[in-house]
Amino acid sequence: MKLRILCDNNTYIDQYFLGEPAFSCYIEAEDARVLLDVGYSDVFLRNAEKMGIDLSALTHVVLSHGHNDHTGGLTPFIEGKIAPSAKLIAHEDCFVGKYYGEEYIGAPYDVEQILYLADCQLTAEPVAITENLWYLGEIPRKLDFEPRTVIGKRERMGAWEEDDLLDDTALAYRTENGLFIITGCAHSGVCNIIEQAKAVCGDDRIIGVLGGFHLFEDDDRAAATAEYFARHNIPNLYPCHCVSLKVKHRFMETLNIHEVGVGMELEI
Repeated sequence: MKLRILCDNNTYIDQYFLGEPAFSCYIEAEDARVLLDVGYSDVFLRNAEKMGIDLSALTHVVLSHGHNDHTGGLTPFIEGKIAPSAKLIAHEDCFVGKYYGEEYIGAPYDVEQILYLADCQLTAEPVAITENLWYLGEIPRKLDFEPRTVIGKRERMGAWEEDDLLDDTALAYRTENGLFIITGCAHSGVCNIIEQAKAVCGDDRIIGVLGGFHLFEDDDRAAATAEYFARHNIPNLYPCHCVSLKVKHRFMETLNIHEVGVGMELEI
C-alpha cells in the first residue's frame, strides 16, 4: 500500500503545498486507487495536481464521517467531474443534516442528492475494497474510556436529535506483519476503531495508525489511549488533523510518534 497526505492542518516547512484544518489522503492498494475524505474545499485537488497524482483514475472515494472538514471538497470534486466512475463508500448518516449550534457542519449533499450524483454504497457494514483494504463500517463503542460522545445535532426523519456520530468509520490495510489503520477524526474512539479492525480483518497485530484521533486535552482519556497503544506494542503512530500539540507531547513520552503534514508519503 502507498499513501500520500493531500490535506491536513499541518504543512512541512520544505514542501510548498496548501494546508487547511481538514483531512484527505490518497491510497494505492492492489488494483484500487482510493481517496479517503476530501477536506473542506478544493485544497486536496490543488495539492494532488501539484504532486502529480491523477485523481481521475480513482476507483473509490471513502468518507470517514459527514463533517464538512472531511466532506466539503465533494462539491468541487463532483461538479468538476474529477472521477465520475469512482464508487463512493460511506455510512448513510454521513449525509444527514448536521448542526453545531447555529453553524451547519454537515456534508454539502443529502442522501437523495448524493445517490443521484454518484455511484454510492451507503452502508454500516464492513466492505472489502480489495482483498486487504477494508472499510470498517459502523464502529461499536466497546471501551469504557471511549464512550459515545455528542457533537451538535443531526436530522433524522424530519426531527433533530443529538449526534453521537454513528457514521464515523475508518480504513484498515492487512499486511503479512499486521494491520495499518487510517482514521479521519476517530469520533468513535481510535482504540474502538482498532478493536473493530482486529475483528473485521481477523488479526490482532497493529503495525501503525495514521489520522485524526480527536484528542485535545492531556486528560484521562489521552492517558488511557497512550496506555492502550503501549499495551498493543504499536510501533508507529501518525497523529494528525484533530490531535493537539499537548496530546502529541504526552504520546511522545512513551510512544514512537511521527510528524504528519501535507505531502507525506508512506509505503506499507
